[in-house]
Amino acid sequence: MAKKNILELENVHVSFDGEKVLEGLDLSIEDKEFITLLGPSGCGKTTTLRIIAGFLEPDEGTIVFEDKIMIGVPAYKRQVNTIFQRYALFPHLNVFENVAFGLRVKKLPEKEIKEQVSNMLRLVNLEGFEKRRIDTLSGGQQQRVAIARAMAVKPKVLLLDEPLAALDLKLRKDMQKELKNIQRELGITFIFVTHDQEEALTMSDRVVVMDKGKIQQVGTPQDIYNEPKNAFVADFIGESNILDGIMKKDFEVEFSGACFECLDKGFASNESVDVVVRPEDVDIVETQKGVLTGTVTSVSFLGVHYEIIVDIGGFKWMIQTTDKHEIGEKVGLIIDPDAIHIMKKSEYSGLYGDYSSYSEEMDHLSDTLEEE
Repeated sequence: MAKKNILELENVHVSFDGEKVLEGLDLSIEDKEFITLLGPSGCGKTTTLRIIAGFLEPDEGTIVFEDKIMIGVPAYKRQVNTIFQRYALFPHLNVFENVAFGLRVKKLPEKEIKEQVSNMLRLVNLEGFEKRRIDTLSGGQQQRVAIARAMAVKPKVLLLDEPLAALDLKLRKDMQKELKNIQRELGITFIFVTHDQEEALTMSDRVVVMDKGKIQQVGTPQDIYNEPKNAFVADFIGESNILDGIMKKDFEVEFSGACFECLDKGFASNESVDVVVRPEDVDIVETQKGVLTGTVTSVSFLGVHYEIIVDIGGFKWMIQTTDKHEIGEKVGLIIDPDAIHIMKKSEYSGLYGDYSSYSEEMDHLSDTLEEE
């Protein structure tokens, strides 16, 4: 059975002071899904959230919420609630009263308020915290109060604008799991904004990658990572070696001076393309066994694996491996057909994918550490 869309943005345009912030944005969001808007600062993701919330009207385009057009409908009349990066909790109210605030505004009976607040605090693991003051809580506990307050009024859609950005790494990872569990338990739509790729991949049913006010790709985390649509998406989601290639024919591509089998087809004969190879999908072998050969220029130990930069004809490859190699060592590379992903050329071609600057930065860092 096809899922129903709860929200649709159609041809949305927004400009500030003559500068385009959103340009022809089309996006459908399904009921009960966890969808993440991902992109660098200034890409338009927070503006999209503000339009859905009703804090901002588009210059052009339509927002449809449960089959009703929302243009001109004020924020307080939308079944939407927002959690901001700064949780905007009321410091003069205790935990109970913070969570109860929206219910009191709705003038619900006291018995119903107590029951709903109790349910929400249990959901976010804050039972027994009812009388605690906000300034006595940790960042993670304040985050939970903000979630409980937003959920107490039973919104159909919860908007989350980088709500984990202020937390330390371990707490952020814990809260990622909790948020996903809460969303599943309540069965409501979460629209999450972040610039953190790992966060988006970990939590989302679908990811919307944005840049320059436009959607670059929408898909599951697996689709976005394994089948990026252009060089921007490939580079923004994880590490990528992105090379100029020529599609010789279906299932055969040439790059770095060698021909490789691949799984892609449908390109013109000898069409110029972008080739993506993820660092974890390259095998380092002895030079005589490699399809490509090069020299190791940088080695970094990251605990689980080594991150190795290999210079092949002036192009610096990043390779992730559990095997140690030495700087200056000559190595061969082999790449299986399913590790090669072919993309059409785009405005982003040539902007990403070489690790020359990475290698220079590592050298500079080593020099600095030695001086100290």
